[in-house]
This record gives sequence, structure tokens and C-alpha cells, in this order.
Amino acid sequence: MNHVAAMEEQIVSERMRRKLEEVNAAAQAHLSPVQDHINFTLQQAYFKCAYECFDRRRKQEEISSCVENCSVPVVRSQQHFENEMAKFQERLNRALMVCQDKFETAKLQKIGTEAVNDLESCVNLSIEDSVKTLPHLVGRLKSHFSIKD
Repeated sequence: MNHVAAMEEQIVSERMRRKLEEVNAAAQAHLSPVQDHINFTLQQAYFKCAYECFDRRRKQEEISSCVENCSVPVVRSQQHFENEMAKFQERLNRALMVCQDKFETAKLQKIGTEAVNDLESCVNLSIEDSVKTLPHLVGRLKSHFSIKD
């Protein structure tokens, strides 16, 4: 690989990193109401429920079982959230892998600059498409958790 091609790939790599940071920021902005619901509303309900479990008339096993039952909604919600985010990440990764595969093929067939431009264009489109899905993902999560706007 010549020096110019290496520099172009480094520049594209930096641009891709910045684009991925944009996706991360967009995801955090869109998902913050859902995370707040899990981290505060559901956690608060868990602690209130768990507090009520501590009664001197109960045996230790009963207290433990009660506290464990209180944690179920939070644990399930967190798992559901993490599963949805994993699917989002997986779709984005697959799209970016397609871009990378196209880039590798294009490098063999084209001049480096054209291949780099095609890669950057593909990555931009993939990221834009992923960001466009965030409101729908958030809507599904809000519906699942019964979060009102």
C-alpha cells in the first residue's frame, strides 16, 4: 500500500470513528427517557418493594424471596432494553461490514480515492439509516414499558 492510500484510509477511519460517535450520541439522546424510567422509576419501585420485605416476623428465606420477587420487573426491563440495543448494534454492524466488504472489493478494481469515497458514502448512509430507526426503537420500548410522553 502506498503512502497516499494509507493516509486516505487513516482519514476515513477517523471520519468513521466520528460518525460512530454521532450514532452513540443520538442513541443516548433518544433513549434517555427509557433509561431514566428503568434507572429511576423501576429502581425506586424495587427499593420500596424490597423495603417492605423486611419484617421481623418473616424468616430470612421469606425476606430473600420477597426481595428477589421485587427485583423481577427491573431485571426483565433491563434485559429487554439490552436485547433491543444489541439488535440495533448488530444491524448497524452488519451494514458497516457490507460497506467494508464493498470497500475491499472496490480497492481491487478502482483507484484508491474512488474506493475511499465509496466507503465513506456507504458508511454515512448506513449510519443515517440506523439513526432514523432510533425513534421507532424508542417508541417500541416506551410502549413496552408503558412510558407516557
